[in-house]
Amino acid sequence: MSSPIFDFSHLSPEERIQLAEDLWDSLEPTDLPVSDEVGAELDRRLERHRQDPGRGRPAEDVLRDIEQRGR
Repeated sequence: MSSPIFDFSHLSPEERIQLAEDLWDSLEPTDLPVSDEVGAELDRRLERHRQDPGRGRPAEDVLRDIEQRGR
């Protein structure tokens, strides 16, 4: 494994997480590559949502269900 360009060892875990979030937030949507396959799937899902917007569930509900199954 190559050494990082910057030495992050002096940062706390919380500071490293914040740095990662700040880096992520600095990206524009056009900076994120999407394969043709993933793009087609996103288009399919968007069209499905447009046809029936009430069909989905809030992410919070889905995540809560997943967490409860794992117990």
